[in-house]
Amino acid sequence: MNIEKLIRPNVQKLKPYSSARDDFKENAEVYLDANENPFGDGLNRYPDPYQSRLKKVLSKQKGISTDRMLLGNGSDEVLDLVFRAFCEPGKDNVIIAPPTYGMYEVLAGVNNLEVKKAYLNKDFSLNPARIISLADENTKAVFLASPNNPTGNSFKVGAILELLDKLRCLLVIDEAYLDFSGGQSWAKYLEKYPMLIVTQTLSKAWGMAGIRLGMCFASPDIIGVLNKIKPPYNVSKLTQDFAIKALKDKKKFSKYLEVILKEKKNLKLAFEQLPFIKKVYSSDANFWLVKVTNVRERYKSLLASGVVVRDRSSEPLCKDCLRISVGTPEENTRLLTIFNLMEK
Repeated sequence: MNIEKLIRPNVQKLKPYSSARDDFKENAEVYLDANENPFGDGLNRYPDPYQSRLKKVLSKQKGISTDRMLLGNGSDEVLDLVFRAFCEPGKDNVIIAPPTYGMYEVLAGVNNLEVKKAYLNKDFSLNPARIISLADENTKAVFLASPNNPTGNSFKVGAILELLDKLRCLLVIDEAYLDFSGGQSWAKYLEKYPMLIVTQTLSKAWGMAGIRLGMCFASPDIIGVLNKIKPPYNVSKLTQDFAIKALKDKKKFSKYLEVILKEKKNLKLAFEQLPFIKKVYSSDANFWLVKVTNVRERYKSLLASGVVVRDRSSEPLCKDCLRISVGTPEENTRLLTIFNLMEK
């Protein structure tokens, strides 16, 4: 399918803003183009609008060419750019698969779009036929998180391939928790499926939620459209520099990931010994979704003790469920101590 048919007409006609660094030359010595304060330690200058150095580091690590890459102020900005580039407000619709990440529906609402809901099966598996049946000529995108939030499970390869083969719209796969799963990224399918968009983040396994860096991998055509409408300096110099430094420290990343995965297993074993925890759902992420008795009382007791988890019991298929992130060994011990006291 031709990507041009999905782009909003006003975006197709749009002439992108030309930033002060679009004509940047590496050998430039005097910058009098951007009305910057000439005095400073480097932060007085606008950052590279295309994050070239950072993209080269990511390209080397992920095996994805830089022309298939867009970076944003967290994944939420990247997702919002997709909505704004392709979805006509008041006319188009998108499909989500609840229970799922809440920002998909929020962003759809901000952009005045109809949201069609293809609920997951009772075991939290994806139902491709349900999604395909909801799609119509005004469906611009389907948004999936795999591993999913709040359920923690990854969707089966066959189910997603069915969507890629049969849908006539964009398929956006949010891989925020991929690093915890040990699975492969759907980015390896970008060459075969030009309507595929994959998003990732440094906020989870990389431990950099505070710097706000989201990644989008897609065809050069899609990246070109998103670059047209993104703010020119959406990723700060501080974020770019910090990310480059952190990404090169693979030993630190591996060390903390190993601890998190070990603690995750320990938590599951402990949860299964607690009578009020009725089920621990399978998870490929850094959290567990657990079904408990008296969910509101458990939640309030944890808050009163200074421990914050998420009550997901109002989400579809998640009745009586808490979502509990894996903390440090000390934090996990504190959580389990409180849980054990609930039984006395």
